[in-house]
Amino acid sequence: MPYYQKLGEIPAKRHIQFRKPDGQLYAEELVSTEGFSNIYSNIYHCYPPTAVTAIDQPYNVTPETSVERNMQHRAFRGFDVQPVDDYIESRKIVLFNDDVYLSLAAPQKSMKDYFYKNSQADEMVFIHEGGGTLHSVYGSLSFKEGDHIIIPKGTVHQIHFNDKKNRLFITESFHTLNFPKRYMNNVGQLLEHSPFCERDIHGPEKLNTYDEKGDFLVKIKRSDMIFPYHYHTHPFDAIGWDGYLYPYKFSIYDFEPITGRIHQPPPVHQTFETPAFVTCAFVPRLYDYHPQSIPAPYNHSNVDSDEVLYYVDGDFMSRNNIGRGQITLHPIGIPHGPHPGAVERSIGKKLTNEYAVMVDTFKPLKLTKDALNIEDKDYYKSWLTE
Repeated sequence: MPYYQKLGEIPAKRHIQFRKPDGQLYAEELVSTEGFSNIYSNIYHCYPPTAVTAIDQPYNVTPETSVERNMQHRAFRGFDVQPVDDYIESRKIVLFNDDVYLSLAAPQKSMKDYFYKNSQADEMVFIHEGGGTLHSVYGSLSFKEGDHIIIPKGTVHQIHFNDKKNRLFITESFHTLNFPKRYMNNVGQLLEHSPFCERDIHGPEKLNTYDEKGDFLVKIKRSDMIFPYHYHTHPFDAIGWDGYLYPYKFSIYDFEPITGRIHQPPPVHQTFETPAFVTCAFVPRLYDYHPQSIPAPYNHSNVDSDEVLYYVDGDFMSRNNIGRGQITLHPIGIPHGPHPGAVERSIGKKLTNEYAVMVDTFKPLKLTKDALNIEDKDYYKSWLTE
């Protein structure tokens, strides 16, 4: 979990009077998780965040299943997802189950006319290409290529992009995204053997208070519906806040790989965990240094998880004909391993320059029509030799 942070002005105690210069009270809001039993933040608004003037007709964004039960290795050309102006409309769910949605997006325009709140899932937005700023009630958070942006469930936000060239890999988690427990001590500090530390976790940088009234459209996602809410006051009207719940970023370029004399398993690359899936970051690293080591990964049977790899950049040593933005899915129940020639090719090599993001789910994933539209349909044959 992230560490304690404070921005702006807050009173000396929680739940006491905190007044504006004109004598009126600021409106305190507790944003809590798991009822009142997990991390939370206290926000102090210029106005109560409850003044709704209208609710437009909601619309359905439920992912449609094209393949309910998958038992086939598959690959998808992520960069074949076409750019779309609007941020929400650009998000194409390709793989999903009851715990997690995995989407690709290529938005071309910033969110200027509305705000967005995902009230059903935490989001991890991986920035493959592009950059910009995420604005929220917690302040502004700049981002660039390689950043994982973690947006807690229920956070109203706007994303402003620097230009039109944006490629995103989005994980929507129905469980709280946490750092792996084995990386943390009993007070929540990241340990010395963790591949990243608190210096690599960056929260909101600057708090801007918008003391405004008007018509502010917030599109709220809940139960796979978008509910368009109109609020009378600006969502980012906070004068200050403190706590442990807020958007933050972590760069794949700040992940420090763990290496060994022989091949290390994927858990050494782990970044986040939930009860239903884990995520990993593969980054440039020295290869195994046993004199007879085989740097290429061994064949592996997934008996408890579907394995998804999103290829970011570099030379993907164990794969043939894999490019940037491609996704592979290796499902529960059948083995997968290095492509023909990869094992011999890896022997004697000293390092790899690959970047990739992995999501391992503990329940099978379903495929959408958007996934099938970008599929490399012969991928399952790619282990055949001549």
